[in-house]
Amino acid sequence: MTQVDDSAALARLIDVLRPWRERIVIVGGWAHALHRLHPWASPPSYLPLRTKDADLAFSLDAPPAGDIRAALEAADFREVLSGEHRPPIAEYRLGEENGGFFAEFLAPLKGSGQKRDGTEDATVTAAGVTAQKLRHLDLLLQLPFGLQLDGNGDFPLRTPADVLLANPVSFIAQKLLIKKLRKPEKQAQDALYVHDTLELFAGKRDELRGLWLDGIRPKLHSNTVRDIERFYHEQFGTVTDVIRRAARIPVGRSLTPERMQATCAYGLDEMLRSP
Repeated sequence: MTQVDDSAALARLIDVLRPWRERIVIVGGWAHALHRLHPWASPPSYLPLRTKDADLAFSLDAPPAGDIRAALEAADFREVLSGEHRPPIAEYRLGEENGGFFAEFLAPLKGSGQKRDGTEDATVTAAGVTAQKLRHLDLLLQLPFGLQLDGNGDFPLRTPADVLLANPVSFIAQKLLIKKLRKPEKQAQDALYVHDTLELFAGKRDELRGLWLDGIRPKLHSNTVRDIERFYHEQFGTVTDVIRRAARIPVGRSLTPERMQATCAYGLDEMLRSP
C-alpha cells in the first residue's frame, strides 16, 4: 500500500468512526491540530505540530459497542499487535508500515495498575479494538469540545461529520501531569504543545479559566488539583532544559526559550491559579 496523506487518512478514520462519534474523543496531536477549527481559536501563521498517529480515547464507564475493528478493516486499516501484554498493544495502520498514518485507542487507567493475577493492567478490549490504559486519561474525557467538519478543505470527508476533541484546558492539564512519565524528547514536545495551545486560545483566556474553575476543577481529586497547580510552576517557572529543547523543535519560527517560558508562565497562571 502506498503512503497516504495524513489529513486524508484522518478523514477516512473519522468516516469509519461515525457510528461511535458520541463515545470516542480525539486526543493528542490531532486534537491540537483540530483545535484550530474551533470558534474560540485564533490560528497563528505557523502550522501545528505534525503527528502520524491519531489517539482516540473512550471511557470504560460507557465504552463503545459494536465492532470497530471490522469497520476499520473494511476501510483498509490493518491491525498491528506488539508487546507481551494480554491483550497485546494494537495499532491500526493505514499506509506504509514504517512512517504511515495509524490510529491508537486509549482508556483511563485507575487503581494500582496491576491485575488480580499480578500482571500489568495495561490494555483492555472494547468493540473489537484494544486500547492502552493510561494514567490521567480520564481528564481528557471531561467536557470535550464538539466540532463539525464540513468535509471541505484539508479533510475530504464523504459528508460533514461531528467529532469530539479533548478541550484545551484538559489537554494542557494532562500534559502537566504526565511529564515525569514521558521520555525527554516527548517532554519537550509536550511543552511546545502547551505553549502553542495557550497561543491558539489567547483571546479566550476568561473562557478557559471559567472552564477550569466551573467545569473541570470541581471534578478532580484535591490532590490532582494541587499537583496541576504545583507542576505548572515547576515546569514553566524558569527556563529549563526541557523548554530549551522545545524551542528548537519548530522549523521556521523565531521562538526563544525565554519567550516560550514567559508565555507559558503567564498563560498558565491566568488559567489555572487558585481562586
